[in-house]
Amino acid sequence: MVALVPKGQADEKTREYLDELEFLAQTLDIDTKGIFTQKLDSPDRRTFIGKGKLDEVKEFSKAEQADCIIFDDDLSPSQLRNLEKELKLKIYDRSLLILDIFLKRAQTAQAKTQVELARFQYLMPRLTRMWTHLERQRGGTGTRGGAGEKEIETDRRIIRDQITVLKKKLEKIEKQSATRRKSRSNVVRVALVGYTNAGKSTLMRKLSKEQVYAKDELFATVDSTVRKVVINQIPFLLSDTVGFIRKLPHNLIESFKSTLDEVKEADILLHVVDVSNPAYEEHMQVVDNTLKEIGAAEIKTIKIYNKIDAIEVNPEEDIESMNGFPYDISKSKFNKKNLSVFLSALDKNHINEFRDFIFHEVQKVHKTIYPNYVMNETFNSQEE
Repeated sequence: MVALVPKGQADEKTREYLDELEFLAQTLDIDTKGIFTQKLDSPDRRTFIGKGKLDEVKEFSKAEQADCIIFDDDLSPSQLRNLEKELKLKIYDRSLLILDIFLKRAQTAQAKTQVELARFQYLMPRLTRMWTHLERQRGGTGTRGGAGEKEIETDRRIIRDQITVLKKKLEKIEKQSATRRKSRSNVVRVALVGYTNAGKSTLMRKLSKEQVYAKDELFATVDSTVRKVVINQIPFLLSDTVGFIRKLPHNLIESFKSTLDEVKEADILLHVVDVSNPAYEEHMQVVDNTLKEIGAAEIKTIKIYNKIDAIEVNPEEDIESMNGFPYDISKSKFNKKNLSVFLSALDKNHINEFRDFIFHEVQKVHKTIYPNYVMNETFNSQEE
């Protein structure tokens, strides 16, 4: 793994970013053999890192018989070509790594089409005669030697044709999805959003009481999942969407716009935060920025501070000084004024209070849709 370190960046922050990159690599079953960092004011225009550092990486990769090298930033097409020529190994930049994870995770026709489109759009300007990422589409022919510009042009034509086909296919799927969403306009819609691995899918399972895939891994959920939930006779639709991450590839956001419409068209957003992660504040900012990018920043949002069971609390220490977290978790179950909730989805800590809190928020929206609705007051969420 290779990363540039900006001036003034703390060692702890560098380590945190590399840990995340390693977690991404592990998701593709890639084992990390070594880590290289370099402090530069700006990336080298030719090879991203300096010549001396490049020689170190080359020597180490030969000694360790590495299969690939992963960069924690996006590489320009020329940087990628030069690095492949120098290192003679498969090169991943951050975007390609995330795109391949999405390709591995996608289950539905829509998600697969979205990821394939984003991947082809990424590959188009980055084709080189050493490129092997088209093996999956070409039937696994292996690394080609001496193919020349003619074969690269053939690859480009294949990709252009694939992009055209995928765009048409996606348009058809998006029309069907839009029709489904339109049919739900008379029901309150709630969407879970958050940084990847914050616990959205686990919370989805607890609320919907249905089996939804949830695992301690990055991008466990790529496909959008919608479930009907009923609390105190009030029904609402709860959707679990793809998790966000820093430096999420732009092509991926563009391709997933239709899936993220589940977020844009929601009445309430539940922003799930892994508060046990030391970088939770930065993760929250990444999510907020992504919501702005897709046009969902103005939707009513409730912060769900999850995984409180994983926070090590010293009873003699003022919790306000811990990780900058501003609430006494041992006392505060939810905060109505700031629309925030504190819980552990895994061990159900404060789940009942959370359900009551969500019920009152959903009920407010439900009343705007059905102003004459009268609820049976003898029924409560504890009995549901």
